[in-house]
Amino acid sequence: MRSVHIAGPARRVPRSGEPALMTLAPLGRRAAAEATGSFLLFAAVVGSGVMAERLAGGNVALALLANMAATGAMLFVLITMLAPVSGAQMNPAVSMVAALRGDQSWREAGLFALTQLIAGIAGILVVHAMFEMPLLELSAKARTGPGQWLGEFVGTFGLILTIVGTARHKPSWIAPAVALYISAAYWFTSSSSFANPAITAARALTNSFAGIAPTDVPGFVLAQLAGALAGSALGSYLFPKAPV
Repeated sequence: MRSVHIAGPARRVPRSGEPALMTLAPLGRRAAAEATGSFLLFAAVVGSGVMAERLAGGNVALALLANMAATGAMLFVLITMLAPVSGAQMNPAVSMVAALRGDQSWREAGLFALTQLIAGIAGILVVHAMFEMPLLELSAKARTGPGQWLGEFVGTFGLILTIVGTARHKPSWIAPAVALYISAAYWFTSSSSFANPAITAARALTNSFAGIAPTDVPGFVLAQLAGALAGSALGSYLFPKAPV
């Protein structure tokens, strides 16, 4: 990714004709943007799942459709709003790839990953309060096995490839591209594409439609990180950075 991207702050002045989506905001402001985005994104994923399950009358396909629509819409809004501040990463896998590609430091990536997890958990706790659920709970929903792990690998691989490719050739389209990709991945992956280590860990703390059993989190996270690395590698080959 060059200076115009979702994954990290701009490192140079955009060339003529490039949209100035990113500014080099102070680290504290970028961390606050990541916290805000993660809080709202995780709340949207879990909250829409709770609402969908209550209203769908046992129709799991309808509940998943509603959950997908809310998640995709929130992604579009948050990336559009926060990309100019922090890159709207909201995902440790994206933060890791940004550091690998030199778009931000590993210190920044680590800070953002921790911020994403803590703020995301706060978002889930607020959802529990809004829907009058137990504030603290663990999920009992099993999500494990080779098929599910492969689904997470593929989902995260495609997400990173979408970000890298769109950032390289059409950076102003990153918000719709990511929102549409995740919406599609809800349906074509076996796992409904969590594609985010932080939200995977946080979803272990809700015994609702979007939950995942704590014991199943490590398998998902490992598959996601492997998929992110593979997506970054292919993205670097398909979409090389332009000479500076």
